[in-house]
Amino acid sequence: MIQAALNQAFINGNPHRSLSRRKTAVAAVANGDAACRDLGDFYWEIGDGTGVLASGRRGERYSANRSLQVASASKFVFAAYVVERTGGQLTPEQLDALRMRSGYDNFNPLACFGAHTVAACLDRRDNGVLNADHRGRFSYNGGHDQHLATALGLGDLDRYGLAAEVRRVLGPELHLDYAAPRVAGGLKASPGAYGAFLRKVVAGRLRIHDLLGSDPVCTQGPDCPAIQTPALPQAWHYSLNHWVEDDPGGDGAFSSPGMMGFYPWITADRRTYGLIAREVMAPKAYLASMACGQALRRAWGTAPDS
Repeated sequence: MIQAALNQAFINGNPHRSLSRRKTAVAAVANGDAACRDLGDFYWEIGDGTGVLASGRRGERYSANRSLQVASASKFVFAAYVVERTGGQLTPEQLDALRMRSGYDNFNPLACFGAHTVAACLDRRDNGVLNADHRGRFSYNGGHDQHLATALGLGDLDRYGLAAEVRRVLGPELHLDYAAPRVAGGLKASPGAYGAFLRKVVAGRLRIHDLLGSDPVCTQGPDCPAIQTPALPQAWHYSLNHWVEDDPGGDGAFSSPGMMGFYPWITADRRTYGLIAREVMAPKAYLASMACGQALRRAWGTAPDS
């Protein structure tokens, strides 16, 4: 009797008790749920600060080790870099840039084609133009990060130098690269490498762990002074280069979806991370990946414990 009670107490204290049930529930969603069924090929992963807890894939195109462009999921990594480099003491200007309120919202990534450095990308056409009347208002655009990067002294770095600098600050064990010197959208990494970054955040080994969801700003709605925001079905808030999925009925996860369907997240309790990995040029691919990822998250969190 005493031993049985002790065993049950151990099970109840384990945040990943009945792991096999969670794996089964998530795999069933990934392979058959309506939210995931039409994605085509993709890789998925869920883990915590100690490692990967469950993973799988549909089709043969993606795997944990296949590198792909993560598009706007780059923003979350850059925020972690800035927070780490500043010791978590952000200036008002840095805070505004990471919440897309700096006024530097005229950036067109296509204008960066052929630009070899961070500064050269910002100097193309009107990429570095300040819209002073947009200051203090949310405006989803890569120019905030690109301008901040140059202010931090990264302007002379090409894509290789940018990757080396990000790894220097976030950890040399993180295999993060850049396809272009665009800090808000140029990151190229395998799901395994991005997952290692998320694990480091969840484990509390990067300072952004304690700042997830901090100083959130509104992004849409009749009472929100936002300038431009992506097409989203929910009125989420925005924190340091990541979304806070806090709409009515939302679970409060922190996420950073990329245009081509790469969708990483950290749960609201900061104990678990996950990602959907794919790279497709399809309209609103990020919305489809988000729906699937949210379904995986629900399955993981609601799987029976006994």
